[in-house]
Amino acid sequence: MLNPSLVLVLLIAIDVSLVNSSYLSCSGNISASDVDQVHFAMNLEFTEAEFFLIGSTGKGLDVFNATLAQGGPPPVGAKKANLDPITNRIIEEFGYQEIGHLRAIADMTGGIPRPLLNLSRENFAEFMDRAVGRRSNPRFDPYANTLNYLLASYYIPYVGLTGYVGTIPYLVYFNIKRLVAGLLGVESGQDGVIRTLLYERQYETVEEYGGVTVAELTNDISILRNELGKCGIKDEGLCVPLWLGAENRTTSNILSANAYSLSYDRTPQEILRVMYGTGDEHRPGGFWPCGANGRIARMFLDEGSYGDCVACSSEKVF
Repeated sequence: MLNPSLVLVLLIAIDVSLVNSSYLSCSGNISASDVDQVHFAMNLEFTEAEFFLIGSTGKGLDVFNATLAQGGPPPVGAKKANLDPITNRIIEEFGYQEIGHLRAIADMTGGIPRPLLNLSRENFAEFMDRAVGRRSNPRFDPYANTLNYLLASYYIPYVGLTGYVGTIPYLVYFNIKRLVAGLLGVESGQDGVIRTLLYERQYETVEEYGGVTVAELTNDISILRNELGKCGIKDEGLCVPLWLGAENRTTSNILSANAYSLSYDRTPQEILRVMYGTGDEHRPGGFWPCGANGRIARMFLDEGSYGDCVACSSEKVF
């Protein structure tokens, strides 16, 4: 039997479409301070906070703690989701946790302004359609019901989790390392809960995509994120081949992990490619249509040819 690590390496090497070393960087060793690193993470924390808070309560960060946004624009397109009572309580708790994460980072480092967030039905539908490979009918709406909201949630917290895993090795100061370790613990828990709730419904079909099951759609989403990240396999759906399961003994994959059951990591560049939906850290779009904030994200925008992102407004984007 082939060593699963060797097979994984071979697969990544064969799929040259995922890695173009002449252009893309897959190294997290960039010129950035510890503060820059956690400021970058705030973009994902803002995204999660607004999506969870508005989805569960109908009210966003500006209602609960407006100072954390530091004057950044309110999100576009988010609304109260039609959730069952238990899921609503879980998502509401997640939202409050995200407020705590933003407070923790801001109290220690000063924080950054909230970026413009596109949490609209149209944006989520576009990502889901790309993952499945066809247009949803009716259009995918993350706020329509519990299942759709969980599938939409599948896209976001896991990206933050891999980002924190990728950040820790490059941190210098103890207090920042402790902060990021604490953030990673809760982000991992959130992702595990979302994946478990979806795993319980793995055989259900998603109405908007005909016969596609929940498990199949999570696999499609993970494949899309791998393709956008362009640095190999960093993402796996809820069900995997036996050779990719933990110790090659299970096809369940409630926690996405590598051959040693260790969490995958992502660099800031990979995260930007995934969240922009463009596969290019220099070209904003997707969830952050005017680009992410903080020195790391803006460093890539300054190198690109996108134009004046500061002047970007919700009217111009949508």
